[in-house]
Amino acid sequence: MAAITAKALVLGGKNGLLGQALVRVLEEKGWSVDTLSRTDVDYFSNNVYDSLSDELDRLEPTHVFNAVAYTNVEKAEEEPEQAIALNRRLPSTLGRLAASRSFSLVHFSTDFVFDGRKKTPYTTDDTPAPLSSYGRSKYEGEQALQDLSLNNCCIIRTAWLFGPGRDNFVRKIIGICQEKHKASVVFDQIGSPTYSMDLARHTLELVDIGAEGLFHIANSGQANWSELASEAVSCLQLECLINPILAQDFPSKAVRPAYSVLDCTSFTQITSTKPRAWPQALREYLMLEYPAGI
Repeated sequence: MAAITAKALVLGGKNGLLGQALVRVLEEKGWSVDTLSRTDVDYFSNNVYDSLSDELDRLEPTHVFNAVAYTNVEKAEEEPEQAIALNRRLPSTLGRLAASRSFSLVHFSTDFVFDGRKKTPYTTDDTPAPLSSYGRSKYEGEQALQDLSLNNCCIIRTAWLFGPGRDNFVRKIIGICQEKHKASVVFDQIGSPTYSMDLARHTLELVDIGAEGLFHIANSGQANWSELASEAVSCLQLECLINPILAQDFPSKAVRPAYSVLDCTSFTQITSTKPRAWPQALREYLMLEYPAGI
């Protein structure tokens, strides 16, 4: 009997930061990979169930990775319905489709489901209490999937993504430093910087062992935004002053958690892998993004 070939469908795989990383890692591992973007399927449409059903029938994936999300935290305060469409309704739709088919589903969520009142890293057992429209919509997406009690479903929370293929905080800071040689960056918000390629690799580790349930994946260690910016500038030996500022001095419509470091113990226990430290991952990214330096 011939072995079943692993075939992935990556939503957001054409243009998304995480989606592109997933495609690269899956293809490196010999998977057959298809992608869908927002030009292929209108995720905001009321007919998204039928559209995705047609694509699933056409592509017949063994695994679906949902790397589509409404990630503009500020704009979500102005467009909560748009955030809900991508962050709650889409995973719910994928869950209902998974319930009637045989594919495994991997969905990604965020540290913004927490309120930041803890002083120690958040575990998968901690109770979410999101502060923003973005955070609430992502948490509702998690709940929608969990309420379906699916087999072969993995929910992965991550945070503070940087990586190749799309604009991100690190790239923005480098651009500001090149232009102005000075950047004001918040120092009283602390989280888990995460390299998209590491997240993709660790995700595949969970898939390879058939893991189910809720996990946290982020690079080891913690940082505030100012520390992350300073490390990037130092690695590239840029002449740039990073000016630490309070979050209250940075105009914002959305309330962000002051502390949202993720505890990845559940991931390490099941895979025996501890994610590497974020400064090490950052250096690899910068070498890839700026091979000739600046």
